[in-house]
Amino acid sequence: MIELRHLKTLIALRDHGTLVAAAAELCLTPSAVSHQLKELDQLFDTEVVLRRTRPVSFSNVGQRLLDLADEILPQIQTAQTDIMRILHGQTGRIIFSSECHSCFDWLMPLLNQYRHQYPDVDLDFAAGFESNPHELLQLGEFDLLITADPIALKGIEYCPVFDYESRLVLSTTHPLLKAENIRIEDLAEETLITYPVDKHRLDIMAKLFIPANIMPKHIRTTDLTQMLIQLVASGRGIAALPDWVVNEYEQKNWVVSRRLSCVAEQGLRRTLYAGYRSEDKDKDYFEGFLKQLNKFSKLRTSYYA
Repeated sequence: MIELRHLKTLIALRDHGTLVAAAAELCLTPSAVSHQLKELDQLFDTEVVLRRTRPVSFSNVGQRLLDLADEILPQIQTAQTDIMRILHGQTGRIIFSSECHSCFDWLMPLLNQYRHQYPDVDLDFAAGFESNPHELLQLGEFDLLITADPIALKGIEYCPVFDYESRLVLSTTHPLLKAENIRIEDLAEETLITYPVDKHRLDIMAKLFIPANIMPKHIRTTDLTQMLIQLVASGRGIAALPDWVVNEYEQKNWVVSRRLSCVAEQGLRRTLYAGYRSEDKDKDYFEGFLKQLNKFSKLRTSYYA
């Protein structure tokens, strides 16, 4: 049976030309190398290495074994290197999920930066928006959840990413722009345009309408932020979006935003969190992402302070 030690011995003989030099390379005695060659000769019932030549040469069988060694040994070395990187947490996979449709605006640039530092880590996103994402995180369906509603679950930790304000979004000609104070009763007469998720996961529903036991006159949904903005801009309804989203469109004069002071004097304030399994945080590549997330959080907090 051909063993890796046989292939390594043949490579050493080819590279160094003599049995003595090959033995030194392999940290073996010349007799041990000679014994390995005899094993090969017996295995194939023919001479594999022509030892009487200087430097040694190889029979057709020996040459075929060298070709095999050239093919297999580099693959084994690569595999060993990869395994060591895995064991030291330098490679792996992070699957992301988010309860926030608009989080990709800031998350994608962050992931692009992370790829430069950890090019061997596979980054992916869970398909769709799940109704029970925290439980699925706990079960290992994905590895990191962006959420504004942390839930205490065994083995799950949350780190704050940043605070934000959910702002009321109106068309530039909306009558409510003239109101000194916008009341919830005023909003109840409107069509609320939002993402197609459970109402309890929408800031304006969970923190304004539901506690007041009041519902909007109509609710219209769309998957795309750009379409949502377009519907609001054309007077089809109102919306509530995080400040980092609406700022871009407000600067373009497409829409206007107002503080939801009917929720609180400081408006509808929320904190975005990253949830993950406790067992993952010590992996080098995962710890690296959490550190980058923390750095991003500090920079953003400093910028908006």
